[in-house]
Amino acid sequence: MMQVQSQQTEPDRHLTLQEIVQELLQDGRLAKEDADQFLIPARTGALEIHPLVLLSQQEWEDQANPGSRLDMEALTQWLAEKAGLPYFRIDPLKIDVTSVTSVTSHAYASRHKILPVAVEDKKVIIATAEPYVHHWQSELAHINKMEIERVIANPLDIARYLDEFYSVSHSIRRANLEKEGDAIPGITNFEQLVELGKSGNLDANDRDIVQIVDWLLQYAFDQRASDIHMEPRREAGHIRFRIDGVLQHVYDMPPTVMTAVTSRIKVLGRMDVVEKRRPQDGRIKTKMPDGDEIELRLSTMPTAFGEKLVLRIFNPEVLLKDFAALGFSEKDITGWNQMVTQPHGIILVTGPTGSGKTTTLYSTLRQLAKPEVNVCSVEDPIEMVVSDFNQMQVQHNIGVDFASGIRTLLRQDPDIIMVGEIRDHETAEMAIQAALTGHLVLSTLHTNDSASAIPRLREIGIPAYLINATLLGVMAQRLVRNLCPHCKQPTEIPADIWAALTSPWKMSGEARFYKPVGCDKCRNTGYLGRVGLYEMFRMTPSMRENIKPDSDADAIRKAAIKEGMTQLRIAGARRIAMGQTTVDEVLKVVPPDSEI
Repeated sequence: MMQVQSQQTEPDRHLTLQEIVQELLQDGRLAKEDADQFLIPARTGALEIHPLVLLSQQEWEDQANPGSRLDMEALTQWLAEKAGLPYFRIDPLKIDVTSVTSVTSHAYASRHKILPVAVEDKKVIIATAEPYVHHWQSELAHINKMEIERVIANPLDIARYLDEFYSVSHSIRRANLEKEGDAIPGITNFEQLVELGKSGNLDANDRDIVQIVDWLLQYAFDQRASDIHMEPRREAGHIRFRIDGVLQHVYDMPPTVMTAVTSRIKVLGRMDVVEKRRPQDGRIKTKMPDGDEIELRLSTMPTAFGEKLVLRIFNPEVLLKDFAALGFSEKDITGWNQMVTQPHGIILVTGPTGSGKTTTLYSTLRQLAKPEVNVCSVEDPIEMVVSDFNQMQVQHNIGVDFASGIRTLLRQDPDIIMVGEIRDHETAEMAIQAALTGHLVLSTLHTNDSASAIPRLREIGIPAYLINATLLGVMAQRLVRNLCPHCKQPTEIPADIWAALTSPWKMSGEARFYKPVGCDKCRNTGYLGRVGLYEMFRMTPSMRENIKPDSDADAIRKAAIKEGMTQLRIAGARRIAMGQTTVDEVLKVVPPDSEI
């Protein structure tokens, strides 16, 4: 029977495949026929491969948990329980890489296949997958003058992050030591601290800087980040990822290294590296090891401590999703398809920044871009380069704005035009003119809900009769976080809140309410991924009668609801009743004029 030694006097021993298989059989986790077919004697020579890795590759059914597999996490948790040590799931976003890599050298950690994962006041937590190899514990305790606590972690994670953490930490440390205290020429830093006696420059093409940038991008892709924020400060530059709409701190870099990393990314984005006093935009297209291409849109902004850089990540896989996967209901899909298949008219998508408008429009254009159709767009900037249609970039410095861009597109024999955003009277007028002359126009507008788009167009200067003649419909949208399906738990919702959220909607069937809990799969946030909420109203003949010069948003909204429009809060309530999200998530994005 495997058990941890209270007094570490016994000699070290590594786990063996036979030992683990026998223990799994005794615990009723493994079927005997599976173990017999595994041919243990033929595999005893695989000393470099951890036994749990070999076992997880078999994908056996967990006999104690029908329907579940003995995957790596299940086997690691079982090993931790058998050895009497805590189980630890390595979440790279929650590890201070700088502090953990200072505990021991990369060579020592690699030799013993251990990974420091946390440094507290007087204690270091170290992950291992070999609970009975422990002589390193006393050595590290003596060297660091700190208590060492061992935890059991996935051996594949230990191997991966051992190389990753030490590699990037080494690159940052080496780059910083070589060029510490740099005063980068031309940098806009209003509070730069100049240390006398130190000089030098950090090259954006330095091998260490190249490695750091490669790691940063790969790290962001792996963590499903939608944005990377690089924020300079006096003492250290902060790196944060936006994951499922929430910013999470990832890493701190020395200011000189942060500046060099920013310069390297600007080089890749074909931006002016020398110019640091004015905002710039750029883009990078990357190719993953598996062949997938991912685009990044870059934006710089001068701040008190240097250039702040934001990289927005566009994953082309999102554009391959159908409307149901984006969160459209069957009613939404039907209504949207009826609008976008009209030969002419204008369709508007509204919502704040980051609500998924671009994804909706791009997904729609990809479906409409048939060989017999000419689809063109004018954008500022081009969010994602797509080969299915023709895209034009707004360039204000040479007089190419949205209005002039639409004029150009109208001379290109288009069938469908996408305008990135309607911001002013001239752009709105040209979009309306394009719709009047037989083109289908799709665009975005910044309003709280769909009904507010009508008064907004009138404020811009479009008369009611032109809105009546051209507008096909408006869709407002928001994104809410999905509850993690692995850890969500049933809960109750106060009756008054639920009534206010759903009135006057009459729900059919029984609602299932859940709350976020947090687990390894969702990094203890309780949420995993996001889904859209949609509010769509179409310009029916009766709706057109309500579009008058003096009609306000409330009157239009009430008329649209009578016509069958589902409000954003009702769409959110349906997601709550389906057990997909929470009241708090919906209330964060529901417009304040929704009378909740």
